[in-house]
Amino acid sequence: MPATIDTTEGTCALDLLKAPVTVLVGHFGSGKTEIAVNLAVALKHRGENVTLADLDLVKPYFRSRLARHELASLGIPVMVPEGDRVYADLPILVPQVKGLVATAGNGVGRAVLDVGGDDLGARVLGAIAGLTDPAHTDVLFVVNGRRPFAETLEEVVTMLREVEAASRLRVTGLVANTHLMDETTPEVVGEGLALAQRLAGLTGIPLLFCAVLEKLSGSPDIRAVVGELPVLPLVRRITPPFAVKARLPVPQKGAAVV
Repeated sequence: MPATIDTTEGTCALDLLKAPVTVLVGHFGSGKTEIAVNLAVALKHRGENVTLADLDLVKPYFRSRLARHELASLGIPVMVPEGDRVYADLPILVPQVKGLVATAGNGVGRAVLDVGGDDLGARVLGAIAGLTDPAHTDVLFVVNGRRPFAETLEEVVTMLREVEAASRLRVTGLVANTHLMDETTPEVVGEGLALAQRLAGLTGIPLLFCAVLEKLSGSPDIRAVVGELPVLPLVRRITPPFAVKARLPVPQKGAAVV
């Protein structure tokens, strides 16, 4: 069954992403890549043309390029280095991504940029022109309070500002994504949501939506925790090369999209 985005509680998560380019930044292991891939699939399922660019030059085993063949089967191009450079940790994609950013929204569809963790991973964005206009680019900072050095408000604020300085961009929206993989409970989601809400209150950056594993996303307990905040259900699509990889669910015509 494909991931769905529930619209019954009001505003849809995708409706909040107005710009043609969406950039995902945040701590190492915050869940940026899964969110980037799931957003690309949801946008495609909604009928939009979308390209995913893998700009993660830091994390070798959990990058969106690992799902490139399955995403291609859904009609979603994944911009990665070609040939034997596909796993290279080099900024060799920057020229192509510059072109993607420049043309996004001009009749050629949407672009989702999956960026490496922390300020180190965000540095690559400083080499890409055309990202500073909020009307053209949504810069989403993913908050996962169960990651090292992201457990307190002070630590998260510090990382957000370091990412902004390294990327030369301003974060335009927050995404709550605190989880413990299959051990995630509504209490864990609520704990992380509270952290993201405090961050929003301190910085003035809006909290746009909460990402939750699909199997939990529709439960009454989760709904009680998130209230009217839009939810992006996540299907786990990224597994490292040494792990067994499940087939990517193919969205069915007529299925609900969040």
